[in-house]
Amino acid sequence: METDVRPNLLILISDEHRKDAMGCAGHPIVKTPNLDALAARGARFTNAYTPSPMCVPTRAAIATGDHVHKIRHWDSATPYDGKTRSWMRHLRDAGVPVVSIGKLHFRSGEDDNGFTEEQLPMHVVGGVGWTVGLLRDSLPDYDAAAELAADVGVGNSSYTDYDRDITAAAETWLHAQAKSDRPWAAFVSLVSPHYPLTCPEDYFAMYDPAKMDLPVGYTDRFRPNHSELDNVAGFFKYDQYFNEAKMREAKAAYYGLTSFMDDCVGRILAALAESGQLENTVILYVSDHGDMMGDQGFWTKQVMYEQSAGVPMILAGPGVPSGRQVHTGASLVDLAATALDVMGVAHDATSRALPGRSLRDLANAEDDLDRTVFSEYHDGGSTAGTFMVRWQNWKYVHYVGHDPQLFDLKADPHELHNLATTRPNHPETRAALTEGERRLRAICDPDAVNAQCFADQKARIAELGGEEACLTNYVFNHTPTPGEQAQ
Repeated sequence: METDVRPNLLILISDEHRKDAMGCAGHPIVKTPNLDALAARGARFTNAYTPSPMCVPTRAAIATGDHVHKIRHWDSATPYDGKTRSWMRHLRDAGVPVVSIGKLHFRSGEDDNGFTEEQLPMHVVGGVGWTVGLLRDSLPDYDAAAELAADVGVGNSSYTDYDRDITAAAETWLHAQAKSDRPWAAFVSLVSPHYPLTCPEDYFAMYDPAKMDLPVGYTDRFRPNHSELDNVAGFFKYDQYFNEAKMREAKAAYYGLTSFMDDCVGRILAALAESGQLENTVILYVSDHGDMMGDQGFWTKQVMYEQSAGVPMILAGPGVPSGRQVHTGASLVDLAATALDVMGVAHDATSRALPGRSLRDLANAEDDLDRTVFSEYHDGGSTAGTFMVRWQNWKYVHYVGHDPQLFDLKADPHELHNLATTRPNHPETRAALTEGERRLRAICDPDAVNAQCFADQKARIAELGGEEACLTNYVFNHTPTPGEQAQ
């Protein structure tokens, strides 16, 4: 028999890790030595984005390698159910073992998600998820937002305990593969630094709240002047619970949880090396979306600012150049194409074509700043579909029924100047707005997508028993761990 020389594939994914919160990204405070070392031996993508700044729709897009509006897993109450073929199933059907360890946020382990094995899976609550976000015609009161500030502090949480269990399970599994005679793929999914912002003491002690960097726009209390962003901010109301002292503690806890997560990554990569498989494994580190952490008055995600829609992305291993910064736009929908490329498995394109490209190919090509990257949001707090396209130095954000936003990220990296309102008649602004809408409509018709989404969500509300059931049956601020759900 011929020896199978294909590499292994290890995908490490965290939750809510903003792309600038790494030493290798130039952050002056946060400590991420293991991610920094991974970036040094591989390629870091500086312009990577989530398909949707919300956990559940993004996880569905990652699994299928397709845009949210194409697969119609719009929101946190419409999780991936295995019906659209996943890249994991492609690999498994080609004889590649594919294991998941940790958070998935799919509907259920009883669905065929495509894995050969799911260890310690976290799926959505009750196979349903967060239903309050379906109620977008008239936004309800959402009181759970107060928990974010209330949970800030020192200590262990169910999430940090869960991450330790995930890390230990990954170490055990990797050591067990040392004598494997065929390549494998693993999807190891940690929860940190996702809130609750309760941080183990050793990691919180690494950061002095008094020395934390202030959020963007904090000094002059800058808030975007935009009707739909007002809806999002008014629904979640996170910022009203944070005075300066609480904000500083929250940032220290977030950075501490980021360092805790980095240590988990380090342990997993050490196990890979100890098992003799490091040099023959392609490693990809990403997060599902970022976290605003008070920037411009927003916390958590849901918006298209860089801190929310941007994600960290590092690729290393066989066939990947070392020490490279890749400025080509990238997306989490590229993960499917990457997995198929690394494992040498063809995509069944008879049903649908994938929009993504292999990140290994992008890492080896010259930078293409003209590549369009796309994201969309149709979940809680929004009254209309939000669509973002990014190319060159431009970001165009389209809100159905509301004014657009346009940012020149080179001149205005903190996105404080919406050129669509500050200089709407400038020739460069008009040209960029036109180009942004052209690129958007090359991907989808935002009005048609928005109408389809609201129709699907109306049907989902009825299926779940109506608006009152959505308001009362699945109210929580963050998904409980598998152990908590079983209680």
